[in-house]
Amino acid sequence: MKEKADLIIENIGQLLSMDPTSEGTGDAADPVAGLGVILDAAVAVRAEQIIFAGKAADLSGPVALTAETKVIDAGGRVVLPGLIDCHTHLVFAGNRANEFSKRISGASYEEILAAGGGINSTVAATRQAPEDTLVALGLQRLDGFLSLGVTTVEVKSGYGLQTETELKMLRVVKELNRRHIVDLVPTLLGAHVIPREYRNKRAAYVDLVVEEMIPQAAGEDLAVFCDVFCEQGAFTLKETRKILEAGLEHGLLPKLHSEQLSRSGSIGLAVELGATSVDHLENATKEDAQKLAGSGTVAVLLPGATYFLGRTDFAPGRMLSDAGCAMAVSTDFNPGSCMSENLPLMLNMACLYNRLYPREVLLGATRWAAQAVGLQDRTGTLTPGNLADVLVLNTRDYRDFVYHFGVNMTHMVFKRGKLVRS
Repeated sequence: MKEKADLIIENIGQLLSMDPTSEGTGDAADPVAGLGVILDAAVAVRAEQIIFAGKAADLSGPVALTAETKVIDAGGRVVLPGLIDCHTHLVFAGNRANEFSKRISGASYEEILAAGGGINSTVAATRQAPEDTLVALGLQRLDGFLSLGVTTVEVKSGYGLQTETELKMLRVVKELNRRHIVDLVPTLLGAHVIPREYRNKRAAYVDLVVEEMIPQAAGEDLAVFCDVFCEQGAFTLKETRKILEAGLEHGLLPKLHSEQLSRSGSIGLAVELGATSVDHLENATKEDAQKLAGSGTVAVLLPGATYFLGRTDFAPGRMLSDAGCAMAVSTDFNPGSCMSENLPLMLNMACLYNRLYPREVLLGATRWAAQAVGLQDRTGTLTPGNLADVLVLNTRDYRDFVYHFGVNMTHMVFKRGKLVRS
């Protein structure tokens, strides 16, 4: 029996389904391997889900049009899944543009921190901000993400560094999820850094995260993941294990800020604990890549953070990919190290500085990004049964999306089968 369609997107020049069963030749040099490219295609939607994505000539077989079916002409353009930003710090108050100016003028991070700036500035502003202020800021930022074709965003806490504010941030994420069309995935990052008031009693702060933050966040169903910044000056490998294991005990899946500014050896721990993702990876080694390959843990690259900090030690994306690691790309949107919602720009950076191929970064913002937030069974590919999160680009060649950088190539965005940007 034919399925009745609520929506048909027709006249698609290139459909990038990201279907994992359509791997091209499998050759690393194949420019379309894994993209599931279909020419002269169409997409059909019913009740928020994809019911058909394939050759337009095959549409009439399984799909029925009715008088109520809405038909949209893609004009021969490129169509792909809505983008997924799998690592952001969306909820915060305050502004650190003055610190950016100071840094460009030669001030060191330590000098800025000593003057009350850095993360301490954002923590102070976020602690003071009412929930409705944080919601208003979040709604505005989400509009920016959506305008660039992003339909799912992971959001971390981490600017509270006290139970009250960490939970406040997660409640804001819950409210944003209710009020905005973009789907949000909440992550508890109580272990971002040691707050100033615990400088000389770090063990007590770790206990606070383990014994108070994690149980309360899980008890109120405010988070899916528990993340830790395992780094010199943040949390040690031993502390990271304690926090992530506590998260697992309360049903929060592990994520990890790993190997960014220094070498910690945390990737082995992440794989051992079945972490959903490890993020940053500037100091990852070939041994790390071997551990990650086939592990189910996604390697998330954040080239915008390396760029914004004025560094040149970009994560070894080519090495990680050649080893067989699943690779995602994200913005790391945050006020201190990457004040940008522009995920498409990060894809260009990942090609130039992480040395990934265009097809790899497109997979990294769709299929692999979905896996990095645990949503691979509902989004990230345009396959029957998945949510109808669809991005139409204002080009007829998918490579333009990575090649023509710094511009917004979004033509239309559909979220759950509804046209939400055009």
